[in-house]
Amino acid sequence: RLAIKKNFRPLGYPTITFTKSIDPYLEAMEASTYVAKYSSIAIIKNPNPEYILSVLTTRQDIFTDPQKPTQVEPNVYEIGSVSADSPVLVTTNFSITYFTVQSEVESSRVPSYIISVDTEGMSVLTAWAAEKFTSEKIIQALKSNNVETRVSHRRLIIPGYVAILSGKLQDESGWEVIVGPKEAAGIPAFLKSLSG
Repeated sequence: RLAIKKNFRPLGYPTITFTKSIDPYLEAMEASTYVAKYSSIAIIKNPNPEYILSVLTTRQDIFTDPQKPTQVEPNVYEIGSVSADSPVLVTTNFSITYFTVQSEVESSRVPSYIISVDTEGMSVLTAWAAEKFTSEKIIQALKSNNVETRVSHRRLIIPGYVAILSGKLQDESGWEVIVGPKEAAGIPAFLKSLSG
């Protein structure tokens, strides 16, 4: 208040902080706390990149607009050594949803394609409720990314929570629509059962 009302210039100078923790994890947490509390310079003792990265990530996230969800680029992503027989999964371009699906597909060790549909960064159910994740949008993503040229089959796996889209999507796209698990944690077992 003093800085605003009385134009108190010394308050505008950079703030420097020093970490005290010996444990590298605690030191990274301490530095991240200082950064979150407006420290301009945080001096840390541990030079290892993996600890510094967490502090830098915190710094970048401070200025993330909470009204604008983080998104991945709508595209087709190849996970593993894909082939023409690899399964094709569909999800939204909300970053948390996409990266959760990606990590579960990676842990399944089944090479797959993931189509990230442009839903303006909304999660599956939110996008479906807002009519941003529709059969039309999925068909548009299939065509714009030339998915039919990448695979020899016409099978598409959609999230279990939007099973209601399966009938219309199958009729309009000409692809066989398989309803996948509702939760990403079920993807590894689901993919293994398909390939087995």
